[in-house]
Amino acid sequence: MKKFPIILLLLFHPLLFSKEYAIISNKNINNLTRGEIKAIYLQKINFFNNLKMVPLNLSAKNKIRTSFEKKVLKMNINRLKSYWIKQHYLGHRPPITMKSQKSVQKFITNVDGAIGYVEIKNLQNGMNILYKWSD
Repeated sequence: MKKFPIILLLLFHPLLFSKEYAIISNKNINNLTRGEIKAIYLQKINFFNNLKMVPLNLSAKNKIRTSFEKKVLKMNINRLKSYWIKQHYLGHRPPITMKSQKSVQKFITNVDGAIGYVEIKNLQNGMNILYKWSD
């Protein structure tokens, strides 16, 4: 009888410890596909529905950013570095880097067209979820 709960725990272990994340915006942006989000973060799309897009990143070593780059952008750190080096010479700049999830949400609240990513458990009221993923 005692083995049954342990087996259940092992089966659901990834679900118990996986984290959920979301791409968020204020209420001016309703929905974006993963492809549109990727294009915005790579500065291939600068406007969406006549709204200037302002993508926000967390710091380079942040675990949420690493997950975002892997799961949403589908790019590793070396590929992204190479991409932004090339873009630099074309006059394009990478997304703005923020210090914390709280600062991302505050920026989004105050700037129309801003999008960023946070852990869902840290999501504040008034944010619009555009896309979700998990580890």
